[in-house]
Amino acid sequence: MQSLRRREKIRMIEKIDHIGIAVKSIQESMKVYTEILGLEITEIETIEEQKVKTAFIPIGESEIELLESTADDGPIAKFIEKHGEGVQHIALKVDNIDRKLSELKRKDVRLIDEKPRMGAGGAKIAFIHPKDTKGVLIELCER
Repeated sequence: MQSLRRREKIRMIEKIDHIGIAVKSIQESMKVYTEILGLEITEIETIEEQKVKTAFIPIGESEIELLESTADDGPIAKFIEKHGEGVQHIALKVDNIDRKLSELKRKDVRLIDEKPRMGAGGAKIAFIHPKDTKGVLIELCER
């Protein structure tokens, strides 16, 4: 019984879905990945509600997500102002985001998103507060 529960928990987080990188300009930053590293951008999308434009670059089973702010008061603009360009979050693919959020709430983990919202590529996403993850912004992602 115990090993079944342990396997259930392990399956809830499947892999690193993507690494989000805050950039001032997707057009300028994509050159690093396309021209220097030889990778391809598969989709560019604007998510108005989050004031962000995203570009996804697949690498194996994971992706790099470039994030460009579409507004001066957007979360990515604020991140860049405070930290500069660079890694902004790590996204973990989960099999059931609602169940994972319920589990985290039971453990009194601080959440930025109590309920999932729509992210790029039609994914359901939610963020864990970095104060409870040693300064790392973790996104949960269900596709």
